[in-house]
Amino acid sequence: MQQPLTIATVASPSVICTGFAALALLLLLVQLPAAAILLSRLLQGPRRHPPLIPELATPDLLGKVSVVVPTLNEAARIAPCLEGLSRQGYELRQAIVVDSRSTDGTVELVKAAQNRDPRLQLIIDDPLPPGWVGRPWALHTGFLHSSEESEWILGIDADTHPQPGLIASLVKTAEQQGYDLVSLSPQFILRDLGEFWLQPALLITLVYRFGPAGGSAAGAERVMANGQCFLCRRSLLAELGGYSSARKSFCDDVTLARNAARMGAKVGFLDGARVLKVRMYEGMLETWREWGRSLDLKDASSAPQTWGDLGFLIAVQGLPLFATLLFLGSIISGCTALPIEVALGLNLGLLGIRIALLWAIAPSYDFTQAQAAWSFWLSPLADPLAVYRIFLSSWHTPTQWRGRRYEDLMH
Repeated sequence: MQQPLTIATVASPSVICTGFAALALLLLLVQLPAAAILLSRLLQGPRRHPPLIPELATPDLLGKVSVVVPTLNEAARIAPCLEGLSRQGYELRQAIVVDSRSTDGTVELVKAAQNRDPRLQLIIDDPLPPGWVGRPWALHTGFLHSSEESEWILGIDADTHPQPGLIASLVKTAEQQGYDLVSLSPQFILRDLGEFWLQPALLITLVYRFGPAGGSAAGAERVMANGQCFLCRRSLLAELGGYSSARKSFCDDVTLARNAARMGAKVGFLDGARVLKVRMYEGMLETWREWGRSLDLKDASSAPQTWGDLGFLIAVQGLPLFATLLFLGSIISGCTALPIEVALGLNLGLLGIRIALLWAIAPSYDFTQAQAAWSFWLSPLADPLAVYRIFLSSWHTPTQWRGRRYEDLMH
């Protein structure tokens, strides 16, 4: 009696090995160029601008800076920001808190801080106009109300913890290096297991795409910025029309920085872990939902760049763990074709780079408040999830952000 055909009888070991070899060749065609690009970016590390250190104000800095802090229901987070601004030197002319009608006591906290430091000012912004996202509208309002005698405008987020000497260090660096616009990467304050596992994987998506903070950008379209601490010459911001060119952007910092770079301004993104801390989100789910919405940076990028960056991340961050397990298993089972061995070696190398970067980015984290800091060292296991989050963000346009809804931006 004739035996029925089964997968085992149809797919002989040689056919399976041929399939693995073909898959390995396909991955090599994609991953080898991506790995070369990644190495070219990471090799900027030894030549990057050193991390900023706190500086004392000098007489020439007197009153040079106006700070703008946008707020919306930040009562639970704004106290360290206000305290940190009050500890800055006389380079700070004014700190304007632009509140968007908070209902949680934010305004009362700011008013109380005003009694301790007259440099703090409170403004309630006008209702959000059509076609604007809340954050750039608040920053634009603060810019319009800032003193014309200030040479620099510094946007600071309410969830930041400015360290003493931050503003003096920023301005001195900008003036010495000839920057027209400079922003900082902070030191992140994380606490629970889920945060420490996911957040570094999301951060690495930025390092892979744009290189380390302090490196040089390859053209305006590769400029990186961080609106948590965003210093710009007042004259340049006026030339840009304030924040109007980034009014619809959920990554207004990068959009504005790239617009400035296209105009010929010198833009820097530097390591500020020693002068700025930030507690962005509470827990893994909020990190996934809120930070993940803007990490694709599609508002500041063309569609080809957005999807090209996603393909690059899939190749160098999303696939290596799976590919290593797959090709290692195929070799153990007896498939030892050259393409499989080369693909295994390449993906092991990519995993090695990722693990080595844990030590490189560790200074970007404050471990003192952590409840499960050990999960930081397991963050490479979250890389496929982080890349998937970038895919979701690239595919969808946000309709809400920090308590606001933006259906009108969809049209």
